[in-house]
Amino acid sequence: MQIYIMLSKLTNEGRETVKNNPERIKEVDQEIERMGAKVLAQYALLGLYDFLSVLEAPDNETIARVSIEFGSRGTIQIQTFAATPIFEFIEKMEGGTLEKYPQEQGLPEEYEEKMY
Repeated sequence: MQIYIMLSKLTNEGRETVKNNPERIKEVDQEIERMGAKVLAQYALLGLYDFLSVLEAPDNETIARVSIEFGSRGTIQIQTFAATPIFEFIEKMEGGTLEKYPQEQGLPEEYEEKMY
């Protein structure tokens, strides 16, 4: 599975929805799972964006579907980034093949607590 960072900015309609029904945020998480992705972590932000979500999805097409589906509703504007866990990045920079950390086995134990 690949990791994605999603930055979200509510529209006026979206702010009204969250104000009147804050639990809607959890309902969105369930919708994302039905589309084949999973929310690993979420943060409410101050500043240019309202939310930061860390998602896991099998491929770019799945996360694009999530972004398009939610963006088309008119309640949120989304910017999505593919993210590489730092241990994979370091391994690739060192010219390795990531054999030490095959995806099927999940994160190395020493990173499990630090990543999420």
